[in-house]
Amino acid sequence: MYKDLREFIAAVDKLGALRRIEGADPRFEIGGITEVAAGLPDCPALLFDNIKGFPPGFRIFTNATTNVQRASLALGLDPALRPLDALKAWMEKRKNLRPQPPVTVKTAAFLENTMIGRDVDIARLPAPIWHRHDGGPFIGSGSLVIMRDPDSGWINASIYRVQVHGPNKVTVQFDHGGRHGAIITKKYWDRGESCPVAIVHGEDPALFIAGFEYLPDGCSEYEFAGSIKGAPIEVFDGPQTGLPLPALAEIIFEGRLLPMSEATLPEGPFGEFTGYYAAAARPGPVMEVSAIHHRNDPILLGSPPMKPPRFHFGLPFRAATIWSNLEAAGVTDVVGAWQHVSQLMTVVALRQRYDGHAKRAALVAAAHSYMARIVVVVDDDIDPSNLGDVMWAVATRCEPAEGIDIVRNAWSSALDPRIAPEDKERGVTAHSKAIIDACRPFAWRDKFPPTSALSPDEAREIEAKWGKLL
Repeated sequence: MYKDLREFIAAVDKLGALRRIEGADPRFEIGGITEVAAGLPDCPALLFDNIKGFPPGFRIFTNATTNVQRASLALGLDPALRPLDALKAWMEKRKNLRPQPPVTVKTAAFLENTMIGRDVDIARLPAPIWHRHDGGPFIGSGSLVIMRDPDSGWINASIYRVQVHGPNKVTVQFDHGGRHGAIITKKYWDRGESCPVAIVHGEDPALFIAGFEYLPDGCSEYEFAGSIKGAPIEVFDGPQTGLPLPALAEIIFEGRLLPMSEATLPEGPFGEFTGYYAAAARPGPVMEVSAIHHRNDPILLGSPPMKPPRFHFGLPFRAATIWSNLEAAGVTDVVGAWQHVSQLMTVVALRQRYDGHAKRAALVAAAHSYMARIVVVVDDDIDPSNLGDVMWAVATRCEPAEGIDIVRNAWSSALDPRIAPEDKERGVTAHSKAIIDACRPFAWRDKFPPTSALSPDEAREIEAKWGKLL
């Protein structure tokens, strides 16, 4: 597999999926090009160079893993797999992953260039304003924030957004107090101390994946990334913080996150994955950057939230979790699960065995569908990853008066744009979910008109024989 972000980019280029963009403006334009490209049928990855206002070689890489092909490549799977087959392959690989502890090395590529103390100037690096109404430039949209738990020594490396506020100041947004980064930071602050922190802007995709996975407390993102790659992540102790840092990373900030009683700066707003802004600017914790390290010709990994269906990862990990939850709950004959509209719509495909089978699956899926207002159950001849297939089933097999149910007061989020502002102020973070049974009616499914379409297996046979010509 790839060793670092550069090797991954080379692999993407070899697939013919990379586009090089010259002369784009980091103010709105890079974000706009990224969003338009993410909406194209082939959804290319983008490597920006000769960025307006910056010398050649200071680059930004976006749309790294936004489709199934590149998501599979990042996970060490066959990039030619069909979407549902790729998700199955990941579920199987995920079950058999073995932790790979990181190894400490004596040299680090990111030390090729260093700014320390008064020489620190974040403005030397391109930091895009991704969306028109963002509160400023966000250098961290796919960046790892690394810190050490002061009690256990556990290293946490999760993705949080990072906004630029000056030559040596950024803010880090933790979403809510339950995130691991927020918990660790508070431990330092409660002791009257600032929190040593490092931010990696340009990690390899395995670390990117580990950073947004919801790993349990105490689990190492480094070990998880290493297990994806089948080889340990090489780390180097940061000169300023002593934190273990990915040796092959592109750009790294070191410094301290100050207690909010001591300093705050207005963080946000920032466009969310729902395609809306969730909140106005709010006070955010300030990181004083004491050192910037970067490789020659550094590459910033950009992964801004975008209007659905564009999403930062081409395989819906939560759908894999829902699929596993269904099996754990004893719901048999599930042949697939998927999520559309940036995980805001869940689809389950199953082979009906008894009356009520589809509804049972739908209720379990709804209980585990974060923010998803729509849960659809389809027959096993429908590919749940194909939205056209799913909507065909909804339009021809669902009788609305009989096949749609509403579950109220269900799991959502403060990011939900449909929850009224006054309700959010009262702490409401729940919504209703529509359950749509788009299966053939069980009682007379054998009499339902036969389809004229190829079965999934027949379609696979055609693709295997004729796919290269197509």
